[in-house]
Amino acid sequence: MKKSLIALTISASLLAGCNLTAQNSAAESQPAPNNVAANVQTESEKLNAFFEQVFMDSVMRSPQYQTYLGIKKDYGKWDDNSEQAAAEELAITKKNLAALKAFDYDALDEQSKISYKLAERQMQNSIDNYKWRYHNYPVNQMFGIHSNIPSFLINQHNVKSLDDAKAYVSRLNGVDTVIEQLITGLKVRENKGIIAPSFVFPHVIRDSQNILIGAPFSEGEDSTLMADFRKKVDALEISDQEKAALIDDAAKALLTSVQPAYQDLIDYLINLETKSSVDAGAWKFPNGLEFYNNALQNTTTTDLTAEQIHQIGLDEVARIHDEMRVIKDKVGFKGDLQAFMQFMREDDQFYYPDSEEGRQRYLDEATAYIDNMKSRLDELFLVKPKADLVVKRVEAFREKSAGKAFYSRPAPDGSRPGMYYANLYDMKAMPTYQMEALAYHEGIPGHHMQLAISQELEGIPKFRKFSGFTAYSEGWGLYTELLPKEIGLYEDPYSDFGRLAMELWRACRLVVDTGMHVKKWTREQGIDYYVNNTPNAKSDAIKMVERHAVMPSQATAYKIGMLKIIELREKAQQELGDKFDIREFHDVYLKNGPLPLYVVEDMVDRYIADKKGA
Repeated sequence: MKKSLIALTISASLLAGCNLTAQNSAAESQPAPNNVAANVQTESEKLNAFFEQVFMDSVMRSPQYQTYLGIKKDYGKWDDNSEQAAAEELAITKKNLAALKAFDYDALDEQSKISYKLAERQMQNSIDNYKWRYHNYPVNQMFGIHSNIPSFLINQHNVKSLDDAKAYVSRLNGVDTVIEQLITGLKVRENKGIIAPSFVFPHVIRDSQNILIGAPFSEGEDSTLMADFRKKVDALEISDQEKAALIDDAAKALLTSVQPAYQDLIDYLINLETKSSVDAGAWKFPNGLEFYNNALQNTTTTDLTAEQIHQIGLDEVARIHDEMRVIKDKVGFKGDLQAFMQFMREDDQFYYPDSEEGRQRYLDEATAYIDNMKSRLDELFLVKPKADLVVKRVEAFREKSAGKAFYSRPAPDGSRPGMYYANLYDMKAMPTYQMEALAYHEGIPGHHMQLAISQELEGIPKFRKFSGFTAYSEGWGLYTELLPKEIGLYEDPYSDFGRLAMELWRACRLVVDTGMHVKKWTREQGIDYYVNNTPNAKSDAIKMVERHAVMPSQATAYKIGMLKIIELREKAQQELGDKFDIREFHDVYLKNGPLPLYVVEDMVDRYIADKKGA
């Protein structure tokens, strides 16, 4: 998938075109109406048709997005991540923005006006952010093309036919070009002085080397990619000779394309590591503070400054510590909060064994929490997702460096469920008292509710269904950790402490992210702040600080988003009194797809006014 800011913002208009062709075909098959006037489109209809066309055109420029959508037109290809492709995307965005501005805004209905403003903002942001396209690390321990290649092939490239298998081999043969473009981009960054902190390199070098372990690169068991391909081919109903030929073709592609490409990347990274430093903040970039302030605005969709966000974090940390002391006293713990945190961090009763049995127990119980929450959804929601949700363990090849937990949205065509990934590499980093809140955040009623519902919505342009506003989605995830408590869940006080511990973690993020990127905190200062203020394992703190380093501003979205949702809910409750219905409030938040927080506020204000009028 394209990682540039341009591709990510344009992809807000990308993912719906799969239905456009079918819709057009259906329309063409309908008889022409007798009344010619019936064919005259309103300005809103014209605008939505424009959005659909922009969307479809973008999908057709992205083979990987096609795969995410279940479209197999360019099934054997990768996205073009060259500088030329980025420049072409910029030109297309400028052209689309000019076309958008030709519409008569005053003639649009209310939903279309929202769509217009969102599209205008996203396109303009793409243009404005073009100058920052190299202010990132395209390989890091959190994500990157080096890990995206195997993850994409394993999790997204389905093999249901002989042609699908050949397309898989074609993609293996194309890895050399993908990696070549990656190295070219890294060299541009190197010349600009944008080099990842030194602690990033062991992770990405190790993960890249892991791809080359096993057959056909060496004796022994199949490598990660060969094992995946063999499993998919074995499931096909084709002859043994055809299967053998496919396996042979894949082996050749792995040896002639994948291996030399990854070895080139490894060699380059080993050399680049010698030029890196321990400095971890965006302040070290060219115009780094300007870049970071822009990133904060994009991430939070607010005008909050770094100093304001830092103070909000300090205030929230103090408040949550006070709530934790109440639980400490409730369970009869003798000692101060620091001692209680140490007890929660170290006592064996809060951890499952570091074994396959322990890991399976964690997955089973996380699933049980989600299943129970499913049975309570009618109390809180009017709209619910159609797509299913499964709990999965993070794959072995990336679990050492991957995050603690994350969510992958379902395929729009229903061919793939939503997936909540739990990282069970280090069982000491996955305390059972945080299991409940984590399941709610990543699964139901958290990310699965928001993202699955978003792409299932009808009546709004598809670019809005698939837009990405971090404060909207991650604010919702954190808010939905609190929501189950309000209907009587978290019956175990230790689980409730776990909920607070996770909220505390997000409050600390406000302090540390701004500390590192503006106040020039070191990696060690950031780690110490987490260790001294939370019950989490030190390994959590290390991973989080390293995440701050490679994703400036991203971690501020959770708490800022949650606080805005709570603020808006309290406003609606206060103004509506007995007329307030939490299900309707959630409907306002979810039924319009992802939005900037300032637009959400406008929607809530309109809901309040309409409810009062009714």
